[in-house]
Amino acid sequence: MSRVGKMPIAVPPGVDVAISADNITIKGSNGTLVRAMNPLVKVKNEAGTLSFVPANESAAADAMSGTMRALVANMVGGVSKGFEKKLSLVGVGFRAQAAGQKLNLQIGFSHPVVKDMPAGIKVATPTQTEIVISGPDRQVVGQLAAEVRAFRPPEPYKGKGIRYVGERVSLKETKKK
Repeated sequence: MSRVGKMPIAVPPGVDVAISADNITIKGSNGTLVRAMNPLVKVKNEAGTLSFVPANESAAADAMSGTMRALVANMVGGVSKGFEKKLSLVGVGFRAQAAGQKLNLQIGFSHPVVKDMPAGIKVATPTQTEIVISGPDRQVVGQLAAEVRAFRPPEPYKGKGIRYVGERVSLKETKKK
C-alpha cells in the first residue's frame, strides 16, 4: 500500500467535510473546495480524521489512494490556512500594481500587461516590485504564479524578469574578445 495513502488526515476544527458517492466537499473559513472522487479509492471519515483505502488490490488503486490523500490534504490546508506564492520583479522600471481582481504589470514592453484573477484568488502588491498571489486552491495559486512569471521569465545574462522569491537564477558569462 502507498506510504502516503496510509497516513490519515486530521481535520482541524472549523472545517466541514462532506463525502458523497461522486465527490468530496470541504468547507472552511477560506472557502469551499470540491473534488471528484476516484472509484478506486474509498474515503472514511471517523472522529475528525480522514483515511484513504484502495478499493481493490491493483497497483493503480494503490497509487491513486496516495494521490487522493495528498489532494485532499491540500484542500484541507487550503480552506483552513490558505496558500500563497510570492514573486519579485527584477529590472529597471519594472512595476506591478494590483487593482481589484486585475494585476497590471509594466515589465519592459511597449504596453502594460494586464492579468485577470479568477474568483477566490487574491492578489496584492506590498511594494511595486513584489507580487503576492494567495487563495485556498494550491493548484490554482501555483498555476497563476507560473502564468505571471511566464510573461517575462528571468533572462540568463542580467537576471532581469519576474522570479519567485528565493529563486536562484544562474547567470551566464558574457562573450569574451
